[in-house]
Amino acid sequence: MQIRDLPHADPGVPDVRSGTRFLVWLGRRQLAGQVKATLWGLLHHLGIAGLPFAIGIAVEAVVRRDGGRLALTGGLLLVLGAAIALGDVMLHRTAVTNWITASARVQQLLSRKTAALGSLLTRRVAAGEVVAVSTGDVEKIGWFVEALSRFAAGAVTLVIVCVGLLFYQPALGVVVALGVPVLALSAFPLLPRATRRADIQREKAGRATELASDTVAGLRVLRGIGGEDLFLSRYRAASQEVREAAVHSARMWALISASQVVLPGLLLIGVVAYGTRLALDGRIGVGELVTVYSAVALTYHPLRNFEEIAMAFSFSRPSAKRAARVLALTRTDTVTAGGEDREATGDLYDPATGLRAPAGLFTAVVCGDPDLAGRLADRLGGHPAEPEDGHTSVLLGGVPLDELPLETVRTAVLVQDKDPVLLSGTLGELLDVPSSGAVSAERALAAARCEDVLDSLAQAAADNGGDPMRTHVTERGRSLSGGQRQRLALARSLVADPEVLVLDEPTSAVDAHTEARVAAGIGELRRARTTVALASSPLLLDRADRVVLVHEGQAVAVGSHRDLLAREPRYRAVVTRDPVEEPGPTAGPLAGIEALEGESA
Repeated sequence: MQIRDLPHADPGVPDVRSGTRFLVWLGRRQLAGQVKATLWGLLHHLGIAGLPFAIGIAVEAVVRRDGGRLALTGGLLLVLGAAIALGDVMLHRTAVTNWITASARVQQLLSRKTAALGSLLTRRVAAGEVVAVSTGDVEKIGWFVEALSRFAAGAVTLVIVCVGLLFYQPALGVVVALGVPVLALSAFPLLPRATRRADIQREKAGRATELASDTVAGLRVLRGIGGEDLFLSRYRAASQEVREAAVHSARMWALISASQVVLPGLLLIGVVAYGTRLALDGRIGVGELVTVYSAVALTYHPLRNFEEIAMAFSFSRPSAKRAARVLALTRTDTVTAGGEDREATGDLYDPATGLRAPAGLFTAVVCGDPDLAGRLADRLGGHPAEPEDGHTSVLLGGVPLDELPLETVRTAVLVQDKDPVLLSGTLGELLDVPSSGAVSAERALAAARCEDVLDSLAQAAADNGGDPMRTHVTERGRSLSGGQRQRLALARSLVADPEVLVLDEPTSAVDAHTEARVAAGIGELRRARTTVALASSPLLLDRADRVVLVHEGQAVAVGSHRDLLAREPRYRAVVTRDPVEEPGPTAGPLAGIEALEGESA
C-alpha cells in the first residue's frame, strides 16, 4: 500500500486480546509492505556484506600483481556500491511507508471506536490516556512495525555471512559462526528488566499527561478557587517521577548499547588474533584474513537491528497494550436480522426505570441524583456506561435500540450531556453538522438565545466584515463563558433536529432570566418533536408538556410541574430544595436524611 492510498478503506478488526497480539495483527495486515522492505533491506545489507569479499580479492590481486583481476574487482565494487545506495534509499522509503500506514491504521481504528462509543469513551478511559494513545503511542507502535523489516533483513544477512564464511574459510568461519549468534542474542537476557523499566516510565508519563490534561481543562475553575499552585506542584512532582523513571530506563538501554559495542569488538579481536596465527603458519592467505576481518567488522551494522527491535518492542508493547484496551471497549450492539428495515420513530420507553417519553412531546425528567441522571441520559441514547444486567434495551417505537444499526440510532436519538465539547473552528463550521435540514443555524441560535454570543463574536470579527459565522471559536470554547458554551452546544443539537433529543441539564450554567427564555425557545422549536430534558429547574419544568419523577431508579410519578408540586412531596423536595419535609409513608430517603440531620442538630 502506498501513502497516497490512505486512509484505509477498511482498517480491519484488530486482535485486542493483548498488546503483543495487537502488534502481531498489525504486522500481518501489512505483510506485503514488510516483505518489500525486507527485500530492499537484504539488497542493502548483502551489498555491504559483499565488500569484504571484493576487498579480499583486490588484496590477493595486488599481492599476485594481477591487473585484470584488480580491474574486475573495481567493477564489482561499483556494482556493490550501487546496490548499497539503491537498497538504502528504497529500504528507508518502504520502511517509513510501513510506519505511516500502520500509524494511520491505528488512528482510524481509534477514530472508529470513538465514534461508536461517543461520550462514554472518556467515562471508561481517562481523557489523558485517550490523548496519549492517539498521539505518542501511535508513533511508538508505528516504530515497531517499521523496524520489523530491518530486523528481518539484518537477521537473514547474518545467517548468509556466517554460512558464506564457513565455506570461504572454515577455520575462521567456525569462530564467526559461533560468535555472531551470541552477539545477536546478548541483548535478550537484559530485555525483561529493560522492558519493566520502560513500562514504569510509560505508566508515569501517562499519569502526568492525564494530570496535565485535566489541569488545563479545569484551569478556569482552578483560578477561581486559587488552586493553581497546588496543581502546579502536583504536576511538578509527577514530571520529576517521569524524569527519574526515564533515567532509570535509559541506564539499562545504555548497558544494552554498550554490550552491542563491546562484544563485537571482542569477537573482532579474537578473529584477528586467531587469523594472524593462521596466516603466519601459512594456513590462510593475507587476502582471506582481510576478507574475514572486514566481514566481522561489517556485521556490526546488522547487529544494531537486533538492539533496535528490542527497544522498539519494549517501548511499543505498553503503547499497544493501551491501544488494545481502548479498542476492546464495546457498545451493546446486537443488530438482528431485518433491523435495518425497522423505522426508528415513536415513543421512547426505558424498561429499566419505567420512563416513557411520548412522541412529539416535551418531557422533563427529575432525578434527585445527578449521577443517576447522567447514566439515564446515556441509556436513553442507546449507549449505557456498563453492560445491562438483564435489562432490556431502551425502546424507540417498540424497537430495542440495540437491535438497530448504530448509524440509525445515532441519527434518531441525540444526547447532549451536561458538559458538551465545542471543537475549534468558525461558528459556521461548529454548526455544520449532519441534520435533517429542517432547522437553520439562525433559528437554532435564536431558540438557544445566543444573541449575546453572536454580538461578542461579531465584535471579534472586525477583519471579516463583522460576520459572527466566520469568527473562529477556540478549542472547547475557552474564550466564552460557561453559559455561552452551553447555549452554543444546545444550538448545535437543535440544528441536528433528531427524532429524539435528550438534554442533560441544558440550562445549568445560565441565569434564571435566560433559562426561562431558553426553555421557551426549546419548546417552540421542538414542537411536534420528541424532547427529553433531565433537569430540576422549575423554570424549565414549567415549560414541559409532562414531567416524570424518577426516584431510586424508578419512575414513580407523572404529571405537570404544578400538579406534582402540589401532590408529590418527593418531587417538591428535589425541585424546591425545601429542607422542611415531614417524613411519612411517601417521603423517601431525602426526607429521612433531613429528619436525622434535624435530630443531630
